[in-house]
Amino acid sequence: MATERFAGKVVWITGASSGIGRALALAWSRAGARLILSARQLAHLEPVRQACSDPGQVRLVPFDLADLEAIPAAVQRALAEFGQVDYMVHNAAIALRETLLDTPLELDQRVMTTNYFGPLVLTRALLPSMLARRTGRFVVISSLSGKHGVPKLSAYAAAKHALHGAFESLRTEVHDQGIRITMIIPGFVRTPILERALTGSGTQYGRTLESYQRGMDPDRCANRILGAVARGKEEALVGGWELSSLYLQRFFPRLFRVVMRNHPVQLRMKLIRILSFGLAGRVKDAPPRRAPVPPE
Repeated sequence: MATERFAGKVVWITGASSGIGRALALAWSRAGARLILSARQLAHLEPVRQACSDPGQVRLVPFDLADLEAIPAAVQRALAEFGQVDYMVHNAAIALRETLLDTPLELDQRVMTTNYFGPLVLTRALLPSMLARRTGRFVVISSLSGKHGVPKLSAYAAAKHALHGAFESLRTEVHDQGIRITMIIPGFVRTPILERALTGSGTQYGRTLESYQRGMDPDRCANRILGAVARGKEEALVGGWELSSLYLQRFFPRLFRVVMRNHPVQLRMKLIRILSFGLAGRVKDAPPRRAPVPPE
């Protein structure tokens, strides 16, 4: 099994207290990895540690990605636990669901700090230790919003687009030093990120759209991600039919934009599914940049 290569490796996961991060922690623990788990609250990380296959091989390093000045110290604490980090999984993120016009600048800045500047500062602090060993991999959990804009997710999409730009640039800079990068593009996954998303008033959105309720199970998503990382993929799509929006965007960009701007979420997703179904079948040999990760 490809994931056997993770045995004994050190995997650091941010946003590990829930959702995809929690599922990744359990999956990597089953694969025999040693884990460093991070989130803002220590109390939320402890149950994840206890749920892992070997809690004795799990260390907790709580910190807030939005506190940029505290990140270098968190990196030093993490490195002190096992002496190295083999896989750095940038998973932590916050969402904001609001129109661009009604989003206060401070909320744009908050999303960008947590979702982009935090991972950027963490990467800069951790990278020298990987370069010294000439090995290491950054696994960046992005989103379909990192590939195209989505109504009422301008701040979130901007931060995810920024991650793609930064890590694609980093990929070119450190490849010859043995450092690798895997960009993960999840579709709809059943996590609480949208329910916890902020609105323009700063309060939580408080509900989950049906498309997310019907999305991929986080454990299945995590297994797919581990498979992509184990195979050394540079980019992997993980999700269901909603990933067909990338085919529509690539081959019929004007139609894609019409669909995105003129219909509510549920109808928009149905139209994308219908319009993309035949197209995806005809372009199996020409997928958008990277082919979707096949099911287990």
